[in-house]
Amino acid sequence: MPTSLCGTWDMISNVNFEGYMSALGISVYLRKIALRLKLRKVIEQQGDQYIIKTLSTLKNYTISFKIGQEFEEFTKGLDNRHMKSTATWQGNKLLCEQTGEKKNRSWIHWVEGDKLHLELYCEGEVCKQVYRKNVNE
Repeated sequence: MPTSLCGTWDMISNVNFEGYMSALGISVYLRKIALRLKLRKVIEQQGDQYIIKTLSTLKNYTISFKIGQEFEEFTKGLDNRHMKSTATWQGNKLLCEQTGEKKNRSWIHWVEGDKLHLELYCEGEVCKQVYRKNVNE
């Protein structure tokens, strides 16, 4: 059984977020705002359903999915794209392949100790984010 990703996680590092957002076609103005945000992830599992919430003072984004089942994703307020996405476990890593306008788009979540790692991929750009588990939640 894969390691549980569930919990509330606060961002502690964010490497190459600007490059990733640029690959998505997000405007310079929005990139500058987004780079100042400290994100929070809330990951829940309800039966075989996963819910991942990305929270900030500017915008919140939620996806809900079942492992191995394709789902429609609309990144409203982010890069405003429609995609077909599928999440699968690869060992202890949760991988989501996203098919749409942008090539080689995906993300991977995994836990090491008290840290949640997230790598975001799009058209050759890689953003590496690290979150620490919030023990107060």
